[in-house]
Parts: sequence; C-alpha cells; structure tokens
Amino acid sequence: MELKLTKPICFFDLETTGTNISKDRIVEIAILKVFPNGNKESHTWLVNPEREIPAEVIAIHGITNEKVANEPTFKQLAGKIHDLIKGCDLGGYNSNRFDIPLLVEELLRAGIDFEMKNVVAVDVQTIFHKKEQRTLSAAYQFYCGKELEGAHGAEADTEATYEVLKSQLDKYDDLENDMKWLADFSARKKFADFAGFISYDKKGREVFAFGKYKGKLVEQVLEEEPGYFGWIQNADFPLYTKKVLTAIKLRKLNNKLS
Repeated sequence: MELKLTKPICFFDLETTGTNISKDRIVEIAILKVFPNGNKESHTWLVNPEREIPAEVIAIHGITNEKVANEPTFKQLAGKIHDLIKGCDLGGYNSNRFDIPLLVEELLRAGIDFEMKNVVAVDVQTIFHKKEQRTLSAAYQFYCGKELEGAHGAEADTEATYEVLKSQLDKYDDLENDMKWLADFSARKKFADFAGFISYDKKGREVFAFGKYKGKLVEQVLEEEPGYFGWIQNADFPLYTKKVLTAIKLRKLNNKLS
C-alpha cells in the first residue's frame, strides 16, 4: 500500500555518539523524502561530531572517529538538512523519543529555529510495538519477509522503516492511510517539548513532568517560583525544552499585558 500524503514526509535515521539528547551528537544522518506523487529522494551524510565517539558506540554502528574526521560538521550541513525537511512531516523508528529530539537540538545549536507546530511525526516503532513488540530487524522480517542487511546503518534503517510502514498499512485494516492519524496512533504520551519534561494535563495545559513540581501547572510555577525558570535555563536541559519554557513564560507575560 502506498502512503496517502498531502505533503512530503521525510523518513530519517541518526547514528550518534550516544543517547543523551542534550550532550550527544550526530555522526551519520540519512533522509528518505517521499512525495505525494510517490517520487522519492534519498540523502546520507557522515558528520564530524567534533568529539570522540566512544568505543562501545562504535561497536554498535561501526562509525569510527577516523571515518568522520574529515567529514563536515552538523553546523555545515544544517542548512541543507533544514531545506530538505522543512514543510514536511517526519517519520522514523523510535523517532519521537530520540531521533526528532536530537535532530532539533542539533538544528538549534546550529542557529536554525526549527518549529514542529505544523509537523506530524509518525513513529513506526510505536505502531509496531502496539501490534507486535519487536525490533526493527524483526519488523522488517515480519512485515516485509526480508533480512535487514546493514542494520544500524542509517541508510538501510531508513529504507527499511519506509517499507515497514507501507506493509503495516497492508496488514492492518484498522490503520488509516493518513499521516495525521498515524502520528496520533504512534504517539505515546503527548509532551510540549520532545524530551518529556513538560507534558499536558487533561485540560491541555502545560505541566511539569519531572522533579518537585511534577504535575504542577508551568505557568503557576513560573509565577510563584520565578527562580525555577532561571535554574532550568542554566542547567543541562535540552535547548528545545528551554525554548518551550521561554515561550510559555512570554505567553503568560503577554496575557498579563493585554
């Protein structure tokens, strides 16, 4: 089954120096852009993370420090990557919890203010786990009947993710071939930021999802404990979390002035 698209969707996968969204960096990125007419274009870049790749991480994806030493930095690639994905929906495998948050962090560090407000994100892993509980290699075998050669290589993983989603639509009649529907289905708990520090209550209001103010309204905490905002801004939180918090604070201030 081909995807019903109202705008392009970019399936992408990252290989990184680790799993810390705030600290780790991209060493490889592959993007498969699928257009509403079915056309596709694929791009893969090795990236110099400007830091050492730990040996235990190299053992997983096979990308060594020597391999990326002369490759462009993410900042040098950021403009191309942003031009490729802007105006598109996003798709990936475990992308809502890792790839999208880390990609946005890298874009923000490069000075590109990427906005997710009008973007839906389809996480193929979540659909798979809700249906079958497996890994990407097992998903590829289960849905597509193929062995995933080159697993943990960004290019192989993005192509497999795209094929798995199409096969999921073929297999499950209750899945709608609509990117917004699939994004809602593949979402876990909805967060205002990517990293899960700010979530929503039943009324759709932002609340802190961690620490001593867990479950408390963000606007209320910022008003009653103004130092908490400064603490988060100066602490080791993701840049996008800080951006969302700043937007909430400015919104509250504008409401007071209006």
